[in-house]
Formats: sequence, C-alpha cells, structure tokens
Amino acid sequence: MKIEKITLYHLRMELKTAFETSFGRIKTRDCILVEMIADGVTGYGECVADRDPGYSYETSGTAWHIYCDFMIPPLIGKTIDHPAQFQELVSWINGHNMAKAGVEMALWDIYGKQQGKSLMGLLGGEKLQVPVGVSVGIQDSPEALVKVVEAYLKEGYQRVKIKIKPGKDVIETSHLRKLFPDLQLQVDANSAYQLKDAHQLKPLDDLGLLLIEQPLASDDIWDHSRLQAEFKTPICLDESILNQRHARQAIEMKATKVINIKQGRVGGLSEGSAIHDLCQQHNIPVWCGGMLETGVGRAANLALASLPNFTLPGDISATERYYLEDITNEMFTLNPDSTVTVPQKPGLGITINTRALEQVTLCQQVFSE
Repeated sequence: MKIEKITLYHLRMELKTAFETSFGRIKTRDCILVEMIADGVTGYGECVADRDPGYSYETSGTAWHIYCDFMIPPLIGKTIDHPAQFQELVSWINGHNMAKAGVEMALWDIYGKQQGKSLMGLLGGEKLQVPVGVSVGIQDSPEALVKVVEAYLKEGYQRVKIKIKPGKDVIETSHLRKLFPDLQLQVDANSAYQLKDAHQLKPLDDLGLLLIEQPLASDDIWDHSRLQAEFKTPICLDESILNQRHARQAIEMKATKVINIKQGRVGGLSEGSAIHDLCQQHNIPVWCGGMLETGVGRAANLALASLPNFTLPGDISATERYYLEDITNEMFTLNPDSTVTVPQKPGLGITINTRALEQVTLCQQVFSE
C-alpha cells in the first residue's frame, strides 16, 4: 500500500442525551476522522480522543498536533505491505496510542478492500453477531437511573453497565439489583477511588455483578492487585492497560480477572488482537469497551469483538443510541438476542455520509504527495 493522501477531519457531534462519568458531563463529543488513499483505494479510521483530558492525556487537540507535526508527513509516499507494520514506523513516538490507532484503522480498511476480505476475516474473528450491552451515565437519583435502565431493557439490551463515583455507587447499584435480580449488571468507576477509600465499594461484592471496572488510578496495577485480593467480584482493568506488556504484568500480579480491550486505548487493532491472544492463553476473559465511537470506530470494534475470547458483552450499542445523525451510511441495529451483527463487506464494511460529515466538521487538513 503506497500512501498517496491523508485527510484529517476534526469532528464535533451532538449526543442524543448527555453522558456523565466520574470525569464530568458531556453533551457533544469530539473525534478525528482519518481518510487515507493508498493505491487509489480509500480507507477510514477514527481517532477516539475527545476534547477534554479526563479519560486520557490524549485529546483531539493533542492528536491533531501529533498527526500534523510528526506522524502524517513521513507517511506520505511510504509503502506499507501490511497494517501491522505501521506500529514499527511510529514506535519512536512515545505514547499517543489513540492517534496511532486512528491511522492504523484506515490502513486495515484499505488492506481489507484490496484483499476482498472483511476486517473480521483479517483478524481471525469467529462470531457473526457479538453480544453487546449499554453503558449508562451517572444520573441525578436512583429513581432516574432506574427509568433509564428500564428504557434500555425494553429496547432489548440484556447487559447494563452503570458509571459510579463516590456518593453515587452502592445505593444506586443496590437499588438496581433489587429491582432487576437477574440482570447482567456491572459498574465502572473510571479511576474515581483510592485504595484507602475503596472499602466503601465492599457492599457491591454481594450483588452478583459481572465485574467492577477500573476502581483505582489509571496508571495503577499494583494497588488493583491488593484490591482484587479482597473482592470475589472480578476487578476489570481498562485505563491501566495500554499495551500487551501491561496486560501481562496485571495477569502476573493477579490485579485483574477481566480486561476491557479498547483498540483506541492500546494503539490499534494489532495490539488489541495481541492482548486478546495473551488473555486467552491465561484464561482471562476480555470484552470490548466503547468510546462513543461513530459508525467508523463501531465497525472496527465489532470486528475485534468477534474474536473468540471476547466472552462478555461489549459496549458496542446500536447506532441510534448515540448521535442525532451518524457519519456512516450504515446503521448498526440491536438484534432481539442483544447482539449486533458484524460487518462482512471488505475492510471496515462502512461508507461515509458526506453530507453528515460536512455538518459536523470543525476543520480539516490535507496531506499529499
């Protein structure tokens, strides 16, 4: 694949409803769409870095800077035989995994189109439909939370994840469990607790949760190992796992019993697949997290989640759950069994709605030979 042209689009899209986590509350979401042309074939990737540095130090602004000043110019005119080789070309850039993942995704899309194979087929996926759930932001009251969850259950979602933070945790979760005793339920703290105060989460251990996600600091593995030893409920690591090495260390320390794989967080589909394989070897189940992706990133997540060790429902909800209008022509819908069908067309299996893209584009930058 000889890279001929790359166009970056900085997008700002309005969510259907505000989404609140321990980091804050948002009503719009930023991202960067990467449009790449190689050998005359166009591919797309999504950099999931948002406007604010709550979840990660990476933002849409830092990604734009890394793209324009360091990553993209050396790629123009470069020939790459396989998408996995891209990581070697950018290994000199310290961090900035989300920026790397956006470009690598576009390479996978082009490669799949050239080979006439879906991304699922290229990655070795096995499931045509993947189990999914819904992620529910922090609500004003337990009663408001119940109403939101009830609405999603009526839509057909069989797994619910709720965001928690100090003061918005045990009461809300217990209330839900009492009303929905058989619901596949999990909680996500997004690093809102410290080890010294995590004891307040102990009542959650008796609620039959699927997992407790990332209760402690995003750069921590050791304290999570101490916390996991006190809980029978699986501790799931998200922000702490930036690569395969982190996953191996967490497994060796017994800091986690489940790992959330987000291809954007770990630098791309190649590294996400490698973490999947490592966890499978150690009998550690994984699931695919979400970053409020557009249809571009959602297609990539579905392909990744089709790998065999993604045994827990992912945060890959239906298209209509997110935006007033998405930028892809393809809409992903929820099947009656709480699954979403994995795209089977070559590459990502999506096309861009150019009219919708124009409406949400803040600025764009073109790089070419």
